[in-house]
Amino acid sequence: MADNKAGGIVKKGHEEGLQMATSLLQEFKLPLGLLPLADVIEVGYVKETGYMWIVQRKRVEHEFKKISKLVSYDTEITGFIQKNKIKKLKGVKAKELMLWPPVSEITADDSPTGKIQFKSLAGITKTFPVEAFAAGQ
Repeated sequence: MADNKAGGIVKKGHEEGLQMATSLLQEFKLPLGLLPLADVIEVGYVKETGYMWIVQRKRVEHEFKKISKLVSYDTEITGFIQKNKIKKLKGVKAKELMLWPPVSEITADDSPTGKIQFKSLAGITKTFPVEAFAAGQ
């Protein structure tokens, strides 16, 4: 994992880390409320590979009320970010019935009125309106 971080830009602390995470979501055209983080320790990004990581003090559970979906964000979240997408995502799980399958990929449509799709390693794919993940939801 340390090899993926080589040459990365790193921001320490909640304010700077949250600001960097938000700017990455903006830059890659992903909804700003997609990663509701709390007590951020570190956020990093390697421009050459798209590898990003987020470390927070404790696991966060967040309910996206518009779609009644409970999502768990682990203390470390990693993935490869690119336009409208995060691939090889680790550290995010969405509750499905009584199970918590890990989310492995997130893809957002280009248009602001589009859809966002979540794929899990278990083969489950769910699609929701992008506005359900707007900041503050």
